[in-house]
Amino acid sequence: MKAILFRQPGPASVLELSEIPRPQLENPDEVLVKLKAAGVNPIDTKLRQRGTFYPELMPAILGCDGAGVITEVGSEVTQWCVGDEVLFCQGGLGKRSGTYAEYAVVFSHCLARKPQPLSFTQAAALPLVTITAWEALYDRAQLQPGQRVLIHAGAGGVGHIAIQLAKLSRAEVATTVSSTAKAEFVKTLGADLVLNYRETGWQGELLAWTGGEGVDVGFDTVGGATFSETVALVKPYGQVVTLLEPGPETNWKLARRKNLQISFTLMLTPELDNLKSAQVHQAQLLQQAIGWVFSDYLHIEVAKTFPLGAVADAHQFLESGQGLGKIALVI
Repeated sequence: MKAILFRQPGPASVLELSEIPRPQLENPDEVLVKLKAAGVNPIDTKLRQRGTFYPELMPAILGCDGAGVITEVGSEVTQWCVGDEVLFCQGGLGKRSGTYAEYAVVFSHCLARKPQPLSFTQAAALPLVTITAWEALYDRAQLQPGQRVLIHAGAGGVGHIAIQLAKLSRAEVATTVSSTAKAEFVKTLGADLVLNYRETGWQGELLAWTGGEGVDVGFDTVGGATFSETVALVKPYGQVVTLLEPGPETNWKLARRKNLQISFTLMLTPELDNLKSAQVHQAQLLQQAIGWVFSDYLHIEVAKTFPLGAVADAHQFLESGQGLGKIALVI
């Protein structure tokens, strides 16, 4: 089969289109999926730059998101059949092979069912960002109707889903963007207050929107200095959820003074630590989100697609920050 091999850290050009043997089922609860599309995420570019979590297992196949058709099932798999169309988030971290390939072996409990009208490209773009946004806003922050939430980078993969999930919970949403085009995009998703972080004074505009109190929930999808900035914009007894490790400049005294609840969201933990029950939970919430997509309550924006062999171009496009929503590979 064709696959993109990653042999050593470096620029996008290190990703090689190669011919390798088709993977085989190794456990009775696995299925073989013929992939039709794969999502491209920031975690992929970070692993490409610095190396995978398992450098001793190189070369690796990157890609956490996938969608395709089941072509083989293990002896203990009862809920899935050959021909079923599925999507999933599994692999791509250096231990299990990822989705930058024509086939992938997937544990059956990680699968969600793809509705027929949903394209494979949309399906492959959905899992990682949707699970991440869901866990951050619903599981960690437990966002409530009427609360005000600040979502950073609202036009990005996680951000554009987070805006919609927040609106579905009847919260009021402020979000940061970096351009006029991105501002117009997030407005179509329901954002109540759009803040261009390249313009001075946006923090004051946010505080004015909350009557000087600050938001109930701050969702940091950027990390570094943005985390400290978010702490300053959340009201006392509020919540901050972050996807990344706070930087050394973090004002923890202010967070403590305001009695903030700080939460972390890393949706890859179940994959890294082999937590089957957590993987089952993620597949279930993904299935619920798919129902919302099918009912037009939730929209997955695919900014651009690339063929498998042009994965280096896909990485460069993602790193440029130009796109709205997600990027996908068509296999």
